[in-house]
Amino acid sequence: MRLSAIIPTWQEEARIGRAVAGARAIADEVVVSDGGSTDRTAAIARAEGALVLQEGRGRGQQLMAGAARASGDVLLFLHADTVLPPEARAAVERALQDPGVSGGNFFLRFEPRDAPVGRLFTWLYDLRCRLLRIYYGDSPLFVRTAVYWRLGGFPAQPLFEDYAFIRRLEGSGGTVYVRDVEAVTSGRRYENHVLRTLGTWVILQTLYSLGASPARLARWYVDAR
Repeated sequence: MRLSAIIPTWQEEARIGRAVAGARAIADEVVVSDGGSTDRTAAIARAEGALVLQEGRGRGQQLMAGAARASGDVLLFLHADTVLPPEARAAVERALQDPGVSGGNFFLRFEPRDAPVGRLFTWLYDLRCRLLRIYYGDSPLFVRTAVYWRLGGFPAQPLFEDYAFIRRLEGSGGTVYVRDVEAVTSGRRYENHVLRTLGTWVILQTLYSLGASPARLARWYVDAR
């Protein structure tokens, strides 16, 4: 199995070095798809051994460009503030030994792990994933390359591009939730205004599920921040 890790970035100089180093311990290649960062994100990623692409800003199109450039027969999508341990490689290989499995995602722990907010969001994310199989791109996603393209990949939309693809993947069947290997991610989105942030995303998710335009939701989200 050849595994390609794809990391979309924008202004991530403080985190991209750790992200690429962690991905290189798992994957055969690391593709960083940068959305026009003006800091040292691209330079640091190259220094750590990643192939860096320069794309227009927008996570959906950045992910699609990274997947198009990747050479692996399995794709692993990671956020720049999320790190998997080295044993994640073996977990992916075990899951995909079953030809009926198309892909899956990992248990996600929010930092700081000892803070009440970190523990709360870790518990909520795990519960939702186990009961509803709802998760987003911050939970590292792996998928067979052929399946990724058959399902159309990530759409180039400004919000919920990960949810849109993951719903198609889950609907196609054959996914695995890897709970015995832990991904760690930053809780920076929830550090301030915890309840407001959570409430905003619940509203956005509900409106998107009801058919609201991702472009309109993205504008509302920017105004609400």
